[in-house]
Amino acid sequence: MSVRWLLVLLLFIPALAFAESQTTSTDRGILDLRITYDDIEPGTNSIVTIEFINPNTDKIQLHIDYDINMTVNDTVIATTPMIHSSEGIVRGLQVPFPTVGEYNLKIGVEGILFQPIKREVASFIIPVGMAAAQTPEPGGGCLIATAAYGSELAPQVQNLREVRDQMVLSTDSGRWFVSMFNQVYYIFSPTIADMQRESPVLKNTILLSMQPMLTSLGVMEYADSELKVLVYGILVIMFNIATYVVVPILILVWLRRQAKRLAIAQ
Repeated sequence: MSVRWLLVLLLFIPALAFAESQTTSTDRGILDLRITYDDIEPGTNSIVTIEFINPNTDKIQLHIDYDINMTVNDTVIATTPMIHSSEGIVRGLQVPFPTVGEYNLKIGVEGILFQPIKREVASFIIPVGMAAAQTPEPGGGCLIATAAYGSELAPQVQNLREVRDQMVLSTDSGRWFVSMFNQVYYIFSPTIADMQRESPVLKNTILLSMQPMLTSLGVMEYADSELKVLVYGILVIMFNIATYVVVPILILVWLRRQAKRLAIAQ
């Protein structure tokens, strides 16, 4: 990996946390389901996250009884018995995608809050390989940034997506890094995104904390040569380290000293 791309990866880690996502309703509309997954390569397993959402509150619905069935070319790839999810989010689900094609994922729901319901099904089509190239939107959304700004169409979210698609994902090493990063990110990001929807204070805190990083990204628009990428990249990395690491440490040290002085004075 060249110095340029190493700098880009270090600089734009907050912009790397993007993956494909789809949201649909069950056939009778009792629940909305959202699935999130990394870019999928044929012949590999991919981690899929499933969220069960109450359409009336737009919050995660707890205690769901569900099952999964996935096929490709009329061949069953994965199926499960009825499973109970107490938190309404299924994380770290390893799903095989052995070949190129359009995978039909059906998630059936037969219970909510320990009460049986008439079976409802949410259906998704996941394109893999050649089919994926026909997908109109190549990039997915960052759950935390989208929840903070309220829409995947927000300019700030679009800016993060452009950085990812145009700079990081243009190299094999960048694609590998994004894939590895997303496997960790999507373990916790659905929970944080849901917490933001429930807590305006947390949402505003994340919005505020993202401003220095978003501002610093603008500098890279002027990096039109290898040397400028190197120089601007180092400067922006130093700025973000100072903002998100050094300043908080200095504040904590100052607060500790103030606490000691108050304790001595008493």
